[in-house]
Amino acid sequence: MALPQAPELPDGVVPPSARQPRWPWWLPVLALLGTFAIATFTLLIGVAVTGKSKPTSGVTIAATYVQDGGLVLCAVLFAFLTRKPTAWQFGLRPTRFWRAAGWLGLAWLGFFAFSAFWSVLMHAVGVKLDDDLPVQLGVNDSNAALVLVAVLVCVIAPMAEEFFFRGFLFGALRGYMKLWPAALITGLVFGLIHFKLEFLAPLAVLGVALCLLYAQTGSLLPCIALHSLNNSLAFGVTQGWTWQIPLLMVASLAILAAILTPIVRRAALSVA
Repeated sequence: MALPQAPELPDGVVPPSARQPRWPWWLPVLALLGTFAIATFTLLIGVAVTGKSKPTSGVTIAATYVQDGGLVLCAVLFAFLTRKPTAWQFGLRPTRFWRAAGWLGLAWLGFFAFSAFWSVLMHAVGVKLDDDLPVQLGVNDSNAALVLVAVLVCVIAPMAEEFFFRGFLFGALRGYMKLWPAALITGLVFGLIHFKLEFLAPLAVLGVALCLLYAQTGSLLPCIALHSLNNSLAFGVTQGWTWQIPLLMVASLAILAAILTPIVRRAALSVA
């Protein structure tokens, strides 16, 4: 199964902006290290400015925003080492809605099934699965922190992480190996960067599912949507929310649509 390149354009007339570059596999590795360096530097500056012995919630939230921005910035900058990249090449392309919705639902269902199995397995061995990331970010400190963390988790992170891991890392690996090995490596790296060993397996499975979703739809948009929906659900559960969760999902998707629609339209026009 090959990653779709520009299915609506016949072979031989695909312009350079629509062709998938053969990014060296090590470019995303360097970009990821660059991102961590940027985030660490921001964290150290924040600690120095506040004069605290450890980062405050405000500094942690700001550093995480910078880290997500760094994922996009470093992906684009390092991609320039081959040739000028385009949004299209990173997967920001239109796709068929109902086909994408069907594959999104299938990918999410598969992830839910594995997550349920993993939860039962961890419970059986006495490991408690507790997603305390929102608390670590200071979500309980104030209403402003709650909103900032919600936007970070449900809007910013899905865009930045999908752009980097599916759009850049997976795209680079696909130039050197078949679909499944590239998806498995991308999923494993995606799980590892979240620094929670007990969540490594389910996050890796989610990462693989997102790669397969990208391969089936030829677009990063369904991946961003699924990532946002899943994060919104997880965030709402950590807050003990009920009816607020679907509202958060809808609001997050609406914000993403407002941000991404003009980018995708420009990308589509560039290859028309």
